[in-house]
Amino acid sequence: MTRLTNEQLKRKKEEILNQKAKDREDIDFNQISESIEENMKILTEHLDPEFFSNLTSDFFRNIYDIWFRPKFVGFKNMPTRNNPQRPLIFAGNHSGMAFPWDALTLSMGVNKPQGFCDGGLRFLVSPMLSYSSFMSPFQIDNLWRRGGGIDATFENFETLMYQDKFDVIIYPEGVPGIGKGYNKRYQLQEFKTSFIRMSVKYRTEIYLISTVNGEYIDPFAYSSKWVNRMMNYVGIPFMALGPITLLLLLQPWAFYIAFPAQLTYVMGKPIRPFDWINKPYEDISQEEFKEMAKKIRDLAQVELDDAVKKHGKKPYDFVGFFKAIFKNIRKFPSIFPTSWPILFTEFERRYKNGERNIKMKTGGLNILYYLFRNPITIAFFIPILGWIPLIIRGFKNSALKDVDKEKRVIK
Repeated sequence: MTRLTNEQLKRKKEEILNQKAKDREDIDFNQISESIEENMKILTEHLDPEFFSNLTSDFFRNIYDIWFRPKFVGFKNMPTRNNPQRPLIFAGNHSGMAFPWDALTLSMGVNKPQGFCDGGLRFLVSPMLSYSSFMSPFQIDNLWRRGGGIDATFENFETLMYQDKFDVIIYPEGVPGIGKGYNKRYQLQEFKTSFIRMSVKYRTEIYLISTVNGEYIDPFAYSSKWVNRMMNYVGIPFMALGPITLLLLLQPWAFYIAFPAQLTYVMGKPIRPFDWINKPYEDISQEEFKEMAKKIRDLAQVELDDAVKKHGKKPYDFVGFFKAIFKNIRKFPSIFPTSWPILFTEFERRYKNGERNIKMKTGGLNILYYLFRNPITIAFFIPILGWIPLIIRGFKNSALKDVDKEKRVIK
């Protein structure tokens, strides 16, 4: 066998490396581009701007204005894109083990002025929220996706980077950020690296959004890994264990309970991770991305701690809350959580029947009328036994069995 000289070995090695680089380039640009083009359907296949615009112009507007009374700090002038062809990436935190009313409220505050169309934010949400009927408010069909949510997979995230009509928001702690418990409410969990990868690859800035007082939606709720694993089998990412746990058996509607926390959102400063490293995207290792994720998490922790100091002293602002209640006493009892399952269900019935510009009457007798007009809502108020029809309906409408488990969580 002929022995190759050092020069020949060097050339051979260069040929192999060049071929590998070419192969990688083909995969990164040609094949992925085809995949992204095919995946563009995610932008519109479930989106229903008219649905969310109707919802937030009717009874949920009262919940938003009177119950949560959100404050937006630094949102008056939304950030301008540093790269006009690519969306900005916003990254938020969860602070409590509550149903994600904080995300729904943020979406309404940012997207309502845009009519839930171009120019707003699209949320990357845990696929479990979309595929599990239990994780949609009062089992309303596909609410998160209809409202603009997109399943948080890496392919979907990259697809979003190829449009410039709206910006993107992600919760980089993932489900562990929701299920960390009251004792860790403002301790940011490990950040996923996907949003940093997208920022570096497409040279677009990241803005942190600090959410304050979310833990008071369901206060003093704690987490159990064993209980959470059990809940995962039925499509629920976690179970809050706290003062309202017993109430869940007696009143099933309490699964979606929300105390009147004054949710506060604080816009952070731009972060440019693409300036932190001077090598091609394809050559950046996973360890390097993890280091950048840790650095951004540390920056986010500083901003979050500062936001809590400034805006977390009066989580309920009872003076402002009762003023809002008395000012809108004629809207009683629609603004209280006991009425929400009835109102959500009646709204969905009307919308599916083709009604638009919905304006529901929300007096006590009207609420009672809606209750019996939608018999399933009665189950929300029946102790213990009420769970049976709700669970049956939840499993019937869930699509978890059709989901590839490897694609449920974004990395």
